[in-house]
Amino acid sequence: MQYNPKERVFEISIRIFTDDFEKGLSAAVGSRVNLNGSPGSDNKIDPVIEKYVHAHFAYSSPQKQPKPIKYVGHETEADAHWLYLEMPYAEPFRGGLLKQNVLMELFDDQVNMVNIQYQGQKKTFVFRKNQPIQDLSFD
Repeated sequence: MQYNPKERVFEISIRIFTDDFEKGLSAAVGSRVNLNGSPGSDNKIDPVIEKYVHAHFAYSSPQKQPKPIKYVGHETEADAHWLYLEMPYAEPFRGGLLKQNVLMELFDDQVNMVNIQYQGQKKTFVFRKNQPIQDLSFD
């Protein structure tokens, strides 16, 4: 998560191994999902990815107000997929609660790391099955 002060938005990139992500999406929709499908199949899979991401990645401000997160798109790398999101954030960032439990419904030992960059500061938060939501204190 990197803050873009000009646009007043957090730009979020999530990297997920393709084989694991296919298992997660397949379980979510109840049928086999192949992310390396035919050209032009992206527009069919994007709503599925967007729904999955919104179910597993969420943020609430310190005042417990959920922030809208917009799915921008995805990109394929050799053995992984990059998912791109944006979260408008006009007020000063004071932390809040972040849920990041991508793939935790499939893998008990899943560990997700989130790097947050805001005004020259960088912090890393680690999410596990027993701790899928964290307080992002940014003092």
